[in-house]
Amino acid sequence: MATIDADHQQDAGDYAENETLILDMLDRFLKTEVKPYVHELDAKDEYPHEIVEKMKDMGLFGCLIDTEYGGLGLSTATYAKIVDRISAVWMSVSGIINSHLIMAMTIQRNGTDAQKREFLPRMATGELRGGIGLTEPDCGTDLQAIRTVAKRDGDHYVVNGSKTWITNSKYGNVLALLVKTDPEAQPRHKGMSLLIVEKGPGFEVSRQLEKLGYKGIDTCELNFTNFRVPVSRVIGGEEGLGLKQILSGLELGRINVAARGVGVAQAALDEAVAYSQQRKTFGKPICEHQAIALKLGEMATRVEAARLLTDSAARAYDKGLRCDMEAGMAKYFATEAAVENSMEAMRIHGAYGYSKEYNVERLYRDAPLLTIGEGTNEMQRLIIAKMLIARNPA
Repeated sequence: MATIDADHQQDAGDYAENETLILDMLDRFLKTEVKPYVHELDAKDEYPHEIVEKMKDMGLFGCLIDTEYGGLGLSTATYAKIVDRISAVWMSVSGIINSHLIMAMTIQRNGTDAQKREFLPRMATGELRGGIGLTEPDCGTDLQAIRTVAKRDGDHYVVNGSKTWITNSKYGNVLALLVKTDPEAQPRHKGMSLLIVEKGPGFEVSRQLEKLGYKGIDTCELNFTNFRVPVSRVIGGEEGLGLKQILSGLELGRINVAARGVGVAQAALDEAVAYSQQRKTFGKPICEHQAIALKLGEMATRVEAARLLTDSAARAYDKGLRCDMEAGMAKYFATEAAVENSMEAMRIHGAYGYSKEYNVERLYRDAPLLTIGEGTNEMQRLIIAKMLIARNPA
């Protein structure tokens, strides 16, 4: 993936100008095509079909895909800014491109030339909208415990099993599916592979899950019954590499979730700042009361720190460095900032913050998911500690 560095100042200047143009275009899109419809779509838990079609036209489904495959070839640092801005308006929209791009980048980084040529151009346009099929009913964080099995049958695998909490699985049409190609392998990860699967006989979307927040996006349970997948669809063309491949992809996922946290935390701050200047008690705006001012100061600092951590992780990913520690730090801090800021925004709004008429109620419902998705924050702290020790041996 292309990166910007000090040795290419002219290129850096051009890239910065292009980034500004892209972000300005995105802001206009969010203001006119997303913001006016968020309240209704969220209340109805309705998939935003028209918004998705416009996102396809803008090239957002290909923003990280290399230009040789028809994508925009943007840096992860720019992508994080895109996700930040989208999430400040409606977090659900960012989820539609996140799972898709985790799959696309897994193919781009690990796939065979034939797989890249077959899938990436169609993913860049949004013709194929993808996701990742990892979690199972009895298996979340411990991915090595998955039970979905792909048994070789000639030039196909026959897949049987189930997945849950899979984004883009109802209205999308392709998944990177984590399976056991050798259930007896030891260690277990050596028997795991990633398959590129398109919908067909034996691939059933059994139900869409109802959620506290994160409305309007398809999150479903899937069943696979004698579902046949060509052997040529093993990502990279070799069995046993699936866990390693998807863990690398989850670094990008955690950067995305961190950026979502920044967006939600920023939106909560913006709502609180605006309301605290309008609402008056004891003859003055509540922002002039020390109790409220202290909250605003904390909220603003959280947003800035979260944004800097997210940018640092994104730049490490762009350089091709292992960045599970940086991505974990960003994901952990930014998502906790989203939860804390959404709560403080609700408190600053008082009873109005508990009303569905105000955006802070939605932010309060959306934020907690971020501390769970793409690896719980408890797990992130363990990863941070493990990498800290590994990088600083005694």
